[in-house]
Amino acid sequence: MKKAIILISLMAMAFATMAQNSKKVLFIGNSYTDVNNLPQLVKDASESAGERLTFGSNTPGGCTFAQHCLNQSMDLIRQGGWDVVVLQEQSQYPSFPQGQVEQEVFPFATQLVDAVYANNPEGEAMFYMTWGRKNGDERNAIYFPVLGTYEGMDSMLYERYMYMARTNDASVCPVGRVWRYLRNNNPEIELYQSDDSHPTMAGSYAAACSFFTMIYHRTPTDIVFRADLNETDATTIREAVKNVVYNNLSFWLRQNGASDTTQTDTTQTDTTQVDTTVVNIPTMRQLTCSVYPNPAQSQVVISLSDNNAQGQAVLFDPRGQAVRQFAINGNNHTLSLTGLAAGIYTLTITTAEGRGIGRIVVQ
Repeated sequence: MKKAIILISLMAMAFATMAQNSKKVLFIGNSYTDVNNLPQLVKDASESAGERLTFGSNTPGGCTFAQHCLNQSMDLIRQGGWDVVVLQEQSQYPSFPQGQVEQEVFPFATQLVDAVYANNPEGEAMFYMTWGRKNGDERNAIYFPVLGTYEGMDSMLYERYMYMARTNDASVCPVGRVWRYLRNNNPEIELYQSDDSHPTMAGSYAAACSFFTMIYHRTPTDIVFRADLNETDATTIREAVKNVVYNNLSFWLRQNGASDTTQTDTTQTDTTQVDTTVVNIPTMRQLTCSVYPNPAQSQVVISLSDNNAQGQAVLFDPRGQAVRQFAINGNNHTLSLTGLAAGIYTLTITTAEGRGIGRIVVQ
């Protein structure tokens, strides 16, 4: 009888340990998360190290935090029961001028994090710090010159994601820092697809190992899974994640309201120098525009204050998919809504003079 009691106790302890190591993770993002099925890679990496992970996701292409606040991402967050909710903004938005980011990114990041903690009191919000494009963002460098190089764009992304993490009491998974480390130390590993933006399998594997480390607080060298990579590249990537993420884990983890400013990022030698040179660059002007009628059924008129506006407008549906794209030429434009389902759509306008964002309610 005594042996039976001991056996039952040991089994109970085993199940308790198993439950403790089982994580339920929600991935909120866009194509940077969707390409190569990053959530599945994180699951595979975790399970190869003896952990358990289940996941949910909402990752429509090009989706922004603002759009995630209006689509099914909020429904998923409100379901509750998530141990970690990963939040990835559109790949360029956090690198844009300060005034624009304060209007189009920060408020929606806060809204998402607040929803995470309100509906998942034992859960953790974790920002997914992405990377600069291989040669910078040439198109937007016309308006914000620091984006013209990889280093400039990447440093802006670092600065903004760290700000969002600290001001919202969230963790940050520094995938962009791992990429920067690999670019500097192992340039033979190609992280970018041919578009110089989206990740190859090696790039996604670096992200998966980083998330494993952040979620379980374990060294990535425990991971056996190597995706489709050869053992040499997989080992090199895991060592990079160890150096950048695991060896500096307390820096990246949620501070739980702590005001300790003595921590520093020791993973990159150029962070302070580069980041401080871009803080005071002038912001991009916010465009003033109106949309009427709104709500609407068949069409709307978009009116800009600039009679000579030249640029492009994109309309995104509630899931973050681009459904209309058209050139801006002058101050008044009629946009057909024919064929669009009812819902709240996001309109972005970019011209040489600045950027604007608005909402269109289709009935």
